[in-house]
Amino acid sequence: MDYSFTELEKVRLPMNLSDYPQILPERPSTATCVLAAFCCVLFIFLGCIGNLMTIIALTKCRKLHNATTAFVVSLAVADFLFCAVCLPLTATRYIYKEWILGDELCTLFPFFFYGNVAASLMSMTAITFNRFVLINCYSVYNKIYRRLNVACMIVFCWAFSYLILLPTLTGQWGRFGYNSASFSCTILKNEDGRSPRKFLFSFGFLLPTITIIICYSCIFYKVRSSTMKLLSHSGGENSKRNSRLWPKRREEIRVTFTMLTCFCTFQICFLPLMIMNVFEESIRYPVLHTLASILAWMSACTNSFIYVLLNKHYREAYAQLLCSWKVLNASRNTSCDGASAASRITQLRTVCDDHVKSSQLSVSNDHAV
Repeated sequence: MDYSFTELEKVRLPMNLSDYPQILPERPSTATCVLAAFCCVLFIFLGCIGNLMTIIALTKCRKLHNATTAFVVSLAVADFLFCAVCLPLTATRYIYKEWILGDELCTLFPFFFYGNVAASLMSMTAITFNRFVLINCYSVYNKIYRRLNVACMIVFCWAFSYLILLPTLTGQWGRFGYNSASFSCTILKNEDGRSPRKFLFSFGFLLPTITIIICYSCIFYKVRSSTMKLLSHSGGENSKRNSRLWPKRREEIRVTFTMLTCFCTFQICFLPLMIMNVFEESIRYPVLHTLASILAWMSACTNSFIYVLLNKHYREAYAQLLCSWKVLNASRNTSCDGASAASRITQLRTVCDDHVKSSQLSVSNDHAV
């Protein structure tokens, strides 16, 4: 039987699945998933220990009980919750290469994840504005940063961070759900095709960032002009008064520099992920998104190291905490020989007291310079 060419074109020949073009989106490779899971576990360990030590050390150290410390503790709480809650759930996603924890948790996870990141950034903004008022508007500092006002500011930082995500949680503006391409629970478009992704990542990230940059620029200008004024008036009564105030101002500048370093580290860690999320549809390399995510996770466990390296008072608070833990350990591990155990406890307490006295002496010497 003869067939025409047009009739032969209608005949469907069997084809293997591999012969079809790949229309499924690319996923991270196994090696990328292993790296991401390992980094999650590492950051969980470092972040939980470091941030918990920061919270306990700063709350126990009485000489650090001020408005700045309250905002720093708020930041440490946000980082601790991120490491203790968000990262374990993220690790399971990369271990199984799927979201296995159900639809309800898939909706709540990005709400808590992005709200927690926003709380960290809002706490940094509060710290920066606090340093700005302290250095540039010192006359009104005590009126603004009373205990009740500081508590209200911290509550506002956390409330605003989650309230801004409520329209997405309720499905009014985008929705939280599962993205099969990256096997992640994230912000998706709703039925109307609307998504707040670009607005949240642009407004929620750029506006606090611009505020922080402006505040630190004003602080830098104020410090520079004060230094120039101090150098120009080398003699007279004003010079003596400025020389007495300079050690205190220098300590404020050191704390400000520490907080600036924390902010710069946060920006370096989170900026690549923000760019990836805004231009996600244009970026076809999942490994880049994973590497940007790993960099963002790392920001939750870097602040403790910055405090230890750059700020002497925070170092002393950590040292006092470790000394008290050693004394507590020694008192619990008492052996049958009570006399030797008691002497060991006494020795440890003496070492801790000597350390505190030496640190206070070094501070007084700094103020005398």
